[in-house]
Amino acid sequence: MSLSPQDWRKLRLPIIGLGAALILVGVLVSFADDYRKKNELALQTQQNSLNLARQKYRSSGLEKDTIIQYLPVYNQLLASGFIGEEHRIEWIETLRQIHAQHKLFSIDYSIGLQENYKPSFLPNLGNFVLHRSVMSLKLDMLHEGDLLNLLEGLQAQTTPYLVRDCEIKRPISASVNIKTIAANMQANCEIDWLTLRDPQLAGAATAGAL
Repeated sequence: MSLSPQDWRKLRLPIIGLGAALILVGVLVSFADDYRKKNELALQTQQNSLNLARQKYRSSGLEKDTIIQYLPVYNQLLASGFIGEEHRIEWIETLRQIHAQHKLFSIDYSIGLQENYKPSFLPNLGNFVLHRSVMSLKLDMLHEGDLLNLLEGLQAQTTPYLVRDCEIKRPISASVNIKTIAANMQANCEIDWLTLRDPQLAGAATAGAL
């Protein structure tokens, strides 16, 4: 069956309308698909935000439990002077007290600049940085017990320290005189005073004698 030109003229408007309708349908389908993709993306973003919020909530709970667990220990270390600024004045005052209490002979000391300390036995300190200040001690002694009294006295004060090295020697000029009490031995020691503190804070050198 063939259509005449007259039939084509009659069908022209319906064909144009059908074409316009198809174009409109295509535009609507494209718009709907784009709208769907945007909604899916928004939903995924919201889901990610929700998951992140849940993760932060769980993490905050763990952090809270950790804080509650270790806060007493932290406060104890803070009160002892181990965390924070170093306590050079207190160290020197402790030396004076030990010197007076045990009636020791002269004590010469010097404290060097504070420096970073990374011992192998403390591989992970978290956000803290360990520092040490090296104290050099020279103690005249009547006997070895004077050195033990000194070290035990330092240990009684709470800031931790490590004895790096101690050498005991008898001066060549030393002699025994039963009529007088005089030093006939000398100890030379190096002690590491330890603190946890802000690495950007610098130490200062201190020296003196008792």
